[in-house]
Formats: sequence, C-alpha cells, structure tokens
Amino acid sequence: MELKGISLIGFSDGHRGTGFNAVNPATGVALEPHFSYASTEEINAAVRLATEAFPIYSALPGAKKAEFLRHIASGLEANVTSLVERAQLETALPIPRLKSEVWRTSGQLRMFAEVVQEGSWVNARIDAPDPERKPLPKPDVRSMLRPLGPVVVFGASNFPFAFSVAGGDTASALAGGNPVVVKAHLAHPGAGELVGQIVRESVLACGLPQGVFSLLYGAGEGIGIQLVEHPSIKAVGFTGSHAGGKALMHLAASRPEPIPCYAEMGSTNPVFILPKVFKQKSKEIATALYGSFTLGSGQFCTKPGLVFMPQAEETQVFRSELTHLVQESSQQVLLTAGISDKYSRAVEDRRADKMTQLVATSKPAEKHGSSVAVTLFATESETFQQEKSLEAEVFGPSTLLIEYRDYSELLKIASNLEGHLTATLLGTEEELVACSDLVKILETKVGRLLFNGYPTGVEVCHAMVHGGPYPATSDGRSTSVGSQAIFRFVRPVCFQNFPDSMLPDELKSNNPLNILRMMDGVMRK
Repeated sequence: MELKGISLIGFSDGHRGTGFNAVNPATGVALEPHFSYASTEEINAAVRLATEAFPIYSALPGAKKAEFLRHIASGLEANVTSLVERAQLETALPIPRLKSEVWRTSGQLRMFAEVVQEGSWVNARIDAPDPERKPLPKPDVRSMLRPLGPVVVFGASNFPFAFSVAGGDTASALAGGNPVVVKAHLAHPGAGELVGQIVRESVLACGLPQGVFSLLYGAGEGIGIQLVEHPSIKAVGFTGSHAGGKALMHLAASRPEPIPCYAEMGSTNPVFILPKVFKQKSKEIATALYGSFTLGSGQFCTKPGLVFMPQAEETQVFRSELTHLVQESSQQVLLTAGISDKYSRAVEDRRADKMTQLVATSKPAEKHGSSVAVTLFATESETFQQEKSLEAEVFGPSTLLIEYRDYSELLKIASNLEGHLTATLLGTEEELVACSDLVKILETKVGRLLFNGYPTGVEVCHAMVHGGPYPATSDGRSTSVGSQAIFRFVRPVCFQNFPDSMLPDELKSNNPLNILRMMDGVMRK
C-alpha cells in the first residue's frame, strides 16, 4: 500500500493542499508524505455520502455486515508488517506492542461479526395481541434496536489501531448498521491512512455503498465543530483528553437536534492496597505497580495514577523498591511533542507546589524528541482530600502515593472520589470480604473493579466494561470496549399492529433468523 497523504471520501480521494507532516517522537524528525487537511466541501461530501448510504447499509442482514467486518479484519492481518512499520515511526511504540494491537483490532472486528451474524443482540421483544381483553383490546406490539445514522469517530493518540480508524468506536458503529466518518488523529496519520485504505477496499469488495466509510484529516477545533454540528450526523465517538471530550459533549448537546456523544476522557484509576497483603508482599507490589504505571510510557487511560497504601512498617520497603525502580528507569518517549510538553508542565507544577513531595525521578539523560522522565510523587491523605486537583490525570509515566491511617479514612477517601474507569483492590480474600462497604462505594465510582490485578490491559470480550461515571466518560451507562459497545449507536423502535410481511425479520412471527427473543415476557427462540 502506498501513502498518498490525502483524505478518503468514500471511493474518492481528497484534494492536495495545506496540511502537516507526521513527526517521529523519538527523534523529532518530520516524516513523509505531507498530509492535506480536508476542506469544508470534502467534509460535507463525506457526510452526504454517509447519509445516502445509511438506508441501504442499515437494512443489510447481520450476515452481510459480518462479512464486511471480517473482510476488514483479514485486511489488517494480511498487512500487519507494513501497518506496524509505519506506526512505529509515528509513535515510537515498540514493535511487539503494535503487533498485538493490530491483532486486538482484528479480533475486535471478528467479535462484532459474530454478534451481528448471530443476531440476538437486537433485543427483539414481542407482546401478542389480545382482542378480547377488557376493558380495551390489547394491540400487537413488537420492538427491537435499530441504528441511529451516520456516526463521527475521533481517533485516539495513544492507540494507533485499537482506538483509531478501525478501532472499537468504528467497529461497534459499523456493526450496529451505521456509516462512519473518521477524523484521523494527527499523531499517526500514515498508520491511519493505511488502515483507511483497508476499510475502503473492504467496502468495495463487499459491494457496499461508498458512503459507509470515509477518513478525514483536519487541524484544531474547526473540523470537529463542522462534523459534530452537521445536521446529518447522529452520534459521536471520542477517545482523548478531558478538554477535547468536554468540548465535543457541549457541541453535541447544543445542536438544534442534540445527539449522543460518547467520550472516553481519561482517568487516574485508584489502587487501594489493604494492610495484610501490604505486609506480605510490599516489595512485589512495588515491582508490579511500577510495571503498570510505566507501561506504554504511562500513556494508557487505565494507568494507575493514585495509590492508597496503609501506614505501616512495610512502607519503607515499598517506597525504597519503587524509588530504586524509578531512579534506574531510562527516559520515556511520549507520543507527541504536545503530550510531552503537557506532561512536563504537570510534573513541574507538582514539584513546585507544597501539596506533593517528589519521591523519585529517573536518572537524567540527554533529551531526544518527546522523551520525559519517570516520576514518583507522594502526598498526605489530608492534603489529598482537601485538594481535588490532585485527582486529575497526569498523562505519562508518573503516579502519586497517598498513605491512609485506617479503614474509616479509606471509606471517606473513596466516597469523595470522582468518576474513574477502574478501581483496584489488592488484598487477601479475607480482607476483600471485610471491605464490602468499600466495594459498594467503588461500584458507584468506576466501570471496572479489579481484585489483585492491575488496570493496564483491557480484555476485549463480551463482559468487558471500559467506561465509568463523569469525568472519566461522558456517559457512565456505556462501554467503549466489548460487544456491549454496539448499544451506544442504536435505539429502540416499536412496531404496533404491523402485518407480518412488513416487519423486520427479527420480529416476524416465525422467527426466520432463529434468534433469542422475549415473547410475552419470556426469553426463548
């Protein structure tokens, strides 16, 4: 595949014009080719094609959509080498990590293909009529989930495949029957275009309308505003910063016709270390924690950024081991100069204020590109409870240690936390049982609770929840990972007293698709 550096508008290529070059974050060197920003005309053309494609694509049977999703997955797998080579230049992420991300992305597509081909996900419900019911006859009522319409997806900086052009938002929207317009992330435009070419080839190979997929490049707020405010767009998927997600939320809500905006905006993912396990395994916990908050240079939305540990004799062992690991760290390369600058400012702010103490930093080295130091901070529990700013995410290889005095203080801290993606409990089973009150509190604060594990690493499966209350996401009732993500881009539609011939196959009386349905309140085939 050859990079052209232009937007993909259905089956047509965008025009060449002003734009940008990708930059290798490890060296700061600009990469070829030059990428052109999409014009207003091209943005409108992409949305128009998506609107035209919607009635055709949304009506396709699940088997046809599954064929399309599998074709994309096969294209990714067949081109893994070229995809990874380009992504490595643009992100400086290690080759093994990028390879696994490509396979995770193709696996995600195949999972949705299985879901839509089987078909029961539509939540079909049928209530039989009863014309003899008194005082009024009961009508024939049937309902199922139907797609919303064209969806805009904003690619993420930290996942060039899994949360980008053909990532979870795109996969779940397409699975639900919605055409997608993707705004590629400028951190890895080449990897985005290569994936976009694979998706476009799959649209063509499967005989689908060209507007099912488009890929656009754009800078700043302009393209985001145009896409979200376009009256034909019916939903938004976003993974990124809190500032960016909040801006899109407000745009989506302030339209003449408000639309849902599913924004995943980051988290500090608190870790609670309980006393018995701390006494038994303080050194092992320090090693595992270090590996988690520096994984991917700390650029995971599930990075543990808050660590609550008991005041105990083992604190010195724990801190010493963690300090040693941090001090022996090499410089970490972040994805972009902007991310690096923001991280460096956050670290300097914490070093300058009196609310936190710098415990350790990695050994100094000559700075290249977007490289930064690993940092470890600590603060008092009273200070943490008084200063809400300490709960804010620091995107990069840093974490904050907080000592708590007793269980009652831990409950108070947990009760005052804002929304996060995850919360982790490290302890014995006996301690977990004794901490049921803490678990109940944390259920209201996060989308995923972990016991004796670490939050970095999100399994792509049917039961996964990657979401959480605001400000972690814009809507804590949804997930952006796992097959339940499909429910973000659909809505229930009811058919009353329709003749069988005019009903979707999912609702016909003889159940031609043999799916699981609710019949008069009972789930059966």
